[in-house]
Amino acid sequence: MNDTGQSPAGATGSRRKDARRNQQTLLDAAAAVFVTSGVEAPVRDIAAEAGVGVGTIYRHFPTRADLVIAVYRHQVDACAEAGPDLLASSPSAFVALERWVDLFVGFLVTKHGLAAALQNDNAGFETLHAYFLDRLLPVCARLLDAAAASGEIRSGLDAYPFMRGIGNLCIGADSDPRYDARRLVALLVAGLRRTG
Repeated sequence: MNDTGQSPAGATGSRRKDARRNQQTLLDAAAAVFVTSGVEAPVRDIAAEAGVGVGTIYRHFPTRADLVIAVYRHQVDACAEAGPDLLASSPSAFVALERWVDLFVGFLVTKHGLAAALQNDNAGFETLHAYFLDRLLPVCARLLDAAAASGEIRSGLDAYPFMRGIGNLCIGADSDPRYDARRLVALLVAGLRRTG
């Protein structure tokens, strides 16, 4: 034990938790800035949003591509983790599906800018796309299956074309203020409901 009464291993664990929390704060700040200013936003804007110095961002993410990739993965993870939480906390499986789709749409509208920033790095882009599918397809499938099992929607819906359809409806939503992707996606989800 040291003078603080903590074992060195405990102190190391606390430092790791703090580092993870700080990194999450940076990623949340970068995502917020990317939404309002695009992925080419100055690093100083991200630092200001996070309440840290510019050097802190470069210490965690030496290049803009590193930051963009980390934000993308962070947002995929948040969307994936939300699915089970929504199933547990929503009044019905269909409501959980609606809420998750709304989060997914929010991610997709910002993702287009992130993906565009990585288009020149084909291998990196393909790796991220595979990560996106690996993390989100099972979550969407679980939500669709739960809503079908409760009798709220038709059964036999495949998560991949459903997610692809949502993605297609979101194209251009970030650049056309007259286009409301959320409204069209809500119509798509409403169309899944079992009638009669």
